[in-house]
Amino acid sequence: MASENDDTAPDERVHRAITSALLRGKLPPGAQLVERELAAAFDCTRGAVRKALARLGAEGKLTLEVNRGAFVPSPSVDDIRDVYRARQVAEAGIVVALCGTLRTPDKRALRSHIRSERRAAKAGDAAECVRLAGQFHLLLAQLARAPEVEAFLAKLVAKTELYKALFDSSKVSNCASDEHGSLVDALEAGDLDTALATMREHLSEIEARVLAQASAAKPTGLATLFAQA
Repeated sequence: MASENDDTAPDERVHRAITSALLRGKLPPGAQLVERELAAAFDCTRGAVRKALARLGAEGKLTLEVNRGAFVPSPSVDDIRDVYRARQVAEAGIVVALCGTLRTPDKRALRSHIRSERRAAKAGDAAECVRLAGQFHLLLAQLARAPEVEAFLAKLVAKTELYKALFDSSKVSNCASDEHGSLVDALEAGDLDTALATMREHLSEIEARVLAQASAAKPTGLATLFAQA
């Protein structure tokens, strides 16, 4: 429920709260987000809720089904494997493009980002950890100066961020930042074999954790979840 001094537009409040719930793994795969329940939880109109849900659908964070409503994505094991396979292929090319070619500003940007990841892990902020981990890979794509690849990867990262949050959000650790640090070390050194192996193992480990826990989510009532929103 909004505070008296909250001037944020109702649809923006709903969007932020649902996004946060998704990235914190609070909404299980397949859960339906019912307009009237959300409107009651946020003390807003169903029109505001509908606008937020449409935006979340366009961003790929929710699945919108005609005459049925909005649902948290429920990817199959094959869906998850296909997306991570696409990331492996795309990011191997990015590693090849960057290895031994990073400029000083590039190195600083990557190291600064990794420090932000470590701060989020230390604070125990699961949603921020997921977001920053994905942004690290998009930063690599940006530094590779290949806009088409960057746009393609952004779609893949959005999906895997959600998979990670849905199925592997219970623990916050420095693993991602440590692995990212090792990757940057190899890129700076021009060690292509190590850089490729580090990226491959990094993505494979995340995929394995997600797949191992893909059936572990439990239902959560919307009224309870957003009572404090």
